[in-house]
Amino acid sequence: MGIDPGSRFTGIGVIDTDGQSTCHVYSGCLRLGDKALPERLGLIFSGVTEVIRLWQPDEMCIESVFMSNNAASALKLGQARGVAICAGVVSQLPIHEYSPKEVKQATVGKGAADKIQVQHMVKVLLNLQGRLQADTADALAVALCHAHISHLKARISKAART
Repeated sequence: MGIDPGSRFTGIGVIDTDGQSTCHVYSGCLRLGDKALPERLGLIFSGVTEVIRLWQPDEMCIESVFMSNNAASALKLGQARGVAICAGVVSQLPIHEYSPKEVKQATVGKGAADKIQVQHMVKVLLNLQGRLQADTADALAVALCHAHISHLKARISKAART
């Protein structure tokens, strides 16, 4: 399960992988509107918790905070991340964090990829049709990043044992 946290929009993506093939299970975006921040944080917690309950992922991965020139925005993003992480921890999921650069590198092949490139590669990798919202694509990209990195680590670990 991948999360692209935000205080206005939080993307959620669930994929299934066996290390060889990966398929799309669920994706959506929590549209949090103009409510007061505490209400939006509550919606993130309940929304993420509900997706966990419905789809029962094995792990959660989330984008780490990027540095922003706007301290207030960075603080709100950190709070949104914290609430999403708490939902995963309460649901007893292992939590993995990846930087935006790592996500882009694992998904597109270059850490400086733009949003359109990420959306395109997510659609290609998961064989999705139609329009894919940026926040949803980013959440799926985080999940794909984790799937790729986990598979690589497992292969390296296996090779080291032999």
